[in-house]
Amino acid sequence: MSDITSLSSLSSEEDNEQPRRNRRIRHIRDRSDPFIEFDATDFRMRFKFRKETVLEILRRFEHPITPASKRNKAISPLNQLLITLRFYATGAFQNCLGDHIHISQPSVSRIIARITRCIAHRSNIEIRMPDPNESVQVCSDFYGIANFPRVVGAIDCTHIKITSPGGENAELYRNRKGYFSINVEAVCDAHLIIRHIVARWPGSVHDATIFNDGPLPVNFQGGRHGANNFLLGDSGYPCKLFLLTPRLHPRTPAEVAYNTAHKKTRNTVERCFGVLKKRFPCLSFGLRTKMTTTVAIIVACAVLHNMAIKLGDYEEEPEEYLLEEIHNDNEEHVGGNTAMRNYIINNFF
Repeated sequence: MSDITSLSSLSSEEDNEQPRRNRRIRHIRDRSDPFIEFDATDFRMRFKFRKETVLEILRRFEHPITPASKRNKAISPLNQLLITLRFYATGAFQNCLGDHIHISQPSVSRIIARITRCIAHRSNIEIRMPDPNESVQVCSDFYGIANFPRVVGAIDCTHIKITSPGGENAELYRNRKGYFSINVEAVCDAHLIIRHIVARWPGSVHDATIFNDGPLPVNFQGGRHGANNFLLGDSGYPCKLFLLTPRLHPRTPAEVAYNTAHKKTRNTVERCFGVLKKRFPCLSFGLRTKMTTTVAIIVACAVLHNMAIKLGDYEEEPEEYLLEEIHNDNEEHVGGNTAMRNYIINNFF
């Protein structure tokens, strides 16, 4: 009787037992080494940097990204950096990046986010407005372009395309051209080095609003970037004592000369955006990452842009940004203080 009971119990357990799932066997593949695999030309074409530049970047960031152990063939700091640079250089789907070096997509995603945060964290070192002492040389460099005096930076905004962030505020990110974006403000010097960047505003926000809400007005009024120095901006910005814009309708030869010199000098920021987006096509094609990572990627690309210029690793400028005539999308900003602009026109042009 007990045997029958035990058989019945066993039969009942078997009926209730769920079918087992086949467990996926994990294979740890040998990873390729792009640093050895490609020659200098192919390497730069794929990663947008010379090998020497990548090694110097790695030297500055290696400790924070070094794996805690080498268990399960931990990904080397060099390969982590190359994965991130390859993403910046292509904006490709993370599956494609992982397939090349034989790394899973979740690992690629984590690596890009971690390395990006590490690089962006260095922005307070690599991206700085000039102090009063440094501003003397910066103004001299700008003066060499078109004899425009006391310019310490050229300012403008550029839109970085993103996917819809979703939620009730998603439409705030739709810009005037109809796509979702982040409106990024930047100031550069005569050598196209980015001196200031703000990468957090939705695409619908006007350039002047971003400027007025940022630290630059207060810093210029306090003389932190040199006494009586100023920025050059397009007509979408308000004319101020520390921010000069073009004359909308120049009437005198002096005003025409002022506008010409203003255009040539302010063109540096347009060229800067062109070089930045050519070196990092992910900023041109658009970012599909979550918002916090997207903002960090924009700042990280600016940091690497500055490091490359300082290391002599230059990117060829796109032809459309070499044109003297730059057409901006902003309307003329009404009002402002034109006293400094009038003084510059009357005394220098």
